[in-house]
Amino acid sequence: MDYIFIGKIVNTHGIKGELKIISNFEYKDRVFKINNSLYIGTNKTLEVIKTYRPHQKYDMVTLSNYTNINEVLKYKGQNVYVLRDDLHLSNSEYLYQDLIGLNIENSQQILGKVQDVMYNNGNVLLSIKSSKDFFIPLNEHFIKKVDLIKQTIQVENIEGLIL
Repeated sequence: MDYIFIGKIVNTHGIKGELKIISNFEYKDRVFKINNSLYIGTNKTLEVIKTYRPHQKYDMVTLSNYTNINEVLKYKGQNVYVLRDDLHLSNSEYLYQDLIGLNIENSQQILGKVQDVMYNNGNVLLSIKSSKDFFIPLNEHFIKKVDLIKQTIQVENIEGLIL
């Protein structure tokens, strides 16, 4: 099974067992729905979402079969995962983690390789490993095409980003 990390349970909220999840996951709208499955902790314990609500920078969930804070304390500090198949990605969709290791190309010239995907003030940045490391914002102004089969990302307008 292909488990995808989506966030971390940072705390509980209230006395009825609500969990506070911090997540930058790009497809939250597909994950945080009532009756969807979450897999929690290193053992990937299957749990089902009973309720969901966004609150400040957190995603708040209660889980089926839990009604008390004491029952869910065991999950505090645990990582949260979903199954890749549960995301129902189309052929043109990808996860940020799929981009790691892809070559960055500009007019058939390889400029470097994606080393990491980072978040900075609400922006998603690709960290590029090259003779001179640099960052490319993940948006349509710079990213022309992502090809997972060819393992490449075609870029444009990045001259000023490489120092």
